Amino acid sequence: MLLKDTTTKKKEIVNFFINKNIIINSSILEQLNDEQIVSQLYEATCMQDSPPTTTPIQLTNILQNISKNNNQQTVQITFEYEDKKKKRTLQDFVGLFNARFKALEKILQSRQELQNITSISRLNRKTRENISIIGIVVDKQFTKNDNIILLIEDTTATIKAIITKTKQEVYTTARDIVLDEVVGISGTIGENVIFVNNIIFPDIPIINEVKKAQDDAHAIILSDIHIGSVYFLEEEFNRFISWIRCETGTEEQQALAKKVKYIFIVGDMVDGVGIYPAQEKELKIKDILQQYKEFSKFIQQIPPTINIIISTGNHDAVRLAEPQPKIPQHICPEIYQRPNTTIVGNPAIVTIHATPEFQGFEVLLYHGYSYDYYGDAVESIRNSGRHISDRNDLIMKFLLQRRHLAPTYTSTPYIPDPTQDPLLIEKIPDIFLSGHVHKAAIGSYRGVQIISGSCWQAKTAFQEKVGHEPEPCRVPIINLQTRAVKMLRFDLQKNEEQT
Repeated sequence: MLLKDTTTKKKEIVNFFINKNIIINSSILEQLNDEQIVSQLYEATCMQDSPPTTTPIQLTNILQNISKNNNQQTVQITFEYEDKKKKRTLQDFVGLFNARFKALEKILQSRQELQNITSISRLNRKTRENISIIGIVVDKQFTKNDNIILLIEDTTATIKAIITKTKQEVYTTARDIVLDEVVGISGTIGENVIFVNNIIFPDIPIINEVKKAQDDAHAIILSDIHIGSVYFLEEEFNRFISWIRCETGTEEQQALAKKVKYIFIVGDMVDGVGIYPAQEKELKIKDILQQYKEFSKFIQQIPPTINIIISTGNHDAVRLAEPQPKIPQHICPEIYQRPNTTIVGNPAIVTIHATPEFQGFEVLLYHGYSYDYYGDAVESIRNSGRHISDRNDLIMKFLLQRRHLAPTYTSTPYIPDPTQDPLLIEKIPDIFLSGHVHKAAIGSYRGVQIISGSCWQAKTAFQEKVGHEPEPCRVPIINLQTRAVKMLRFDLQKNEEQT
């Protein structure tokens, strides 16, 4: 028996429903652009010896089940913090830092650069031995000669570590150290002080072989949509929606849209209410539920064959303190009803595109609320010659080196968990996604792909005041087969690409 191609199957499916007097709407026709859904729907209807008595509601259920099953195969939540509601105490903060220290200590203990590791309390401070310790940086000062003194603490004691300007390489490294990060230090012990020869960070290992998908699938990164704001760029966002629906664009651009299998939205779906003083003056929609209802209308226009992964940000209807939970179901019930949508908290790790033959991609999502702090606090990033809005990729590399999304306690509000630190980067991602600064960025570090989303909001009065320069309506798109990234622009009358 000859195998039927996708076009023939689509015709037979359409005829099947015409014969049953069922009108196929545009939403169903969109799903017939996906070969996998066509094959599964064909098997569920036309290949049955006794075709089921199908009603429009039954047809919708069939398609939802197919879409749901496909999503279960291609998007899995690898890590998401489970919120533990309880009264927080000082001891919880102690437990948080102890959990962080133990996790990063374990990573650093395997580093060859650290020999003869010992606890601080066991150091023989009257000798001139070469030693190595692992500790948290609790203080950092510059002497009048511009040398650096770090106060290092482990679970047993504290000690000062001196980095002199004569050791230029380690001195340059030390200038970027921030408080509360965990480091390894090797050097010579003196009287109650360590003269530092080397500083080791937890860092991620080098990935020698970058994963590549077996098929020509693409993923898109969106962030900071800010629906509800008077600055929301609705016309431009509608332009993106029309393109992803293959309603606009050149033949080549529409062909690209058909290859999109995943859309990531990395926080700040809406502008929120009461996020900053006098925000109501800059809101077009002043009710938070109506903001999400409007957001849902846009999301529902995205073809159901595309997997949508949504995480939270500092403008969304959850607590500001991290880790943030996912948006509650009662806030946006329409989105939760869509089988092609996965909603997670911040941060989160999801696995996409896994098959029996391919293990899939681990994607770390973090909105990036801590980034404002590191863009200014880390000397090499601050003096990079880049505008503050252009530093996201540098900050993301810095945090991968520290294996933590916000190592300095004051860089972001925390909810302390005494059993774990959810902002640790313990699992090495294939792709690291962020947003927050309203400007897209593309980079890589040791084989990890780094991508920051753009925004869909024009420059606000606050951004004007602090000197932020947003670059809205840019859309990074990854070819998962080649791992190449392009930047699409929707701020123009016609869709254009820039590499």
